[in-house]
Amino acid sequence: MMWRILLYALIGYVTVLAVVFLLQRKMLYLPSDYRPSGNELGRDGLSYWPSPDQYRGFVGQSRSGEGKGTIIVFHGNAGTAYHRNFYVNALSQYGIRVLLAEYPGYGGRVGQPSEDVLVKDAITTIELAYRQYGQPLFLWGESLGCGVVAGAVSKIQVPIQGVVLFLPWDTLPDLAQTHYWYFPARWLVHDAYNNIENLRQFEGRIAVVLAEKDEVVPVQHGIRLYESINTDKKLWVFKQTTHNEVPVHAGLPWWQEVVAYITK
Repeated sequence: MMWRILLYALIGYVTVLAVVFLLQRKMLYLPSDYRPSGNELGRDGLSYWPSPDQYRGFVGQSRSGEGKGTIIVFHGNAGTAYHRNFYVNALSQYGIRVLLAEYPGYGGRVGQPSEDVLVKDAITTIELAYRQYGQPLFLWGESLGCGVVAGAVSKIQVPIQGVVLFLPWDTLPDLAQTHYWYFPARWLVHDAYNNIENLRQFEGRIAVVLAEKDEVVPVQHGIRLYESINTDKKLWVFKQTTHNEVPVHAGLPWWQEVVAYITK
């Protein structure tokens, strides 16, 4: 009797492993296909970039000049770039042009998200922005977007002056193992997003922003990444704050601190 129970338990365990292995990208990538109208963009001070017909994201309208350069924001795993307009509100006041990059499979763009697809598309976006706007060029990654940014800078030839990593992890297999300790999760992950390795050769400034009580990306993963960085770096940690509670109101001083650090 006992061996039958063990056998059924093993079969159930292996079945769950197979489901997780096959469906993990549907668990990791949570896109919305919402695409805003021209009226909505005008109300929010945004425009399709580079054009409405072949858009790769949105560009914020200049509010205080753009003398400090251009920053491209690569957002997290849910929603769309349009939902991150708070970056435009916060960053453009310091003289930076803000591009909100959109991923394939998100916001009505064609494609199926994966590490390879998102990183290759990010490289194309960065190269296009560089040709259009020139230097200095900065990258901002938000959670999943940190993996996209790190993967892009490890391959791209375009000069990137600075990077901001907002709620990053070290490697996705390590993060998966923390959350799913009862599975051999590290060995099941398709998309590695190894930020430690991908940032190893980067020579620009890196700002890292973490949440102390982050339940999505536990803070030890961000600390491990920060400690591995070999270039000029600075760390911000929001105390007693979870993943979705980091304060992003445009008037908060930490925005200016981060901008001042990466642009100096």
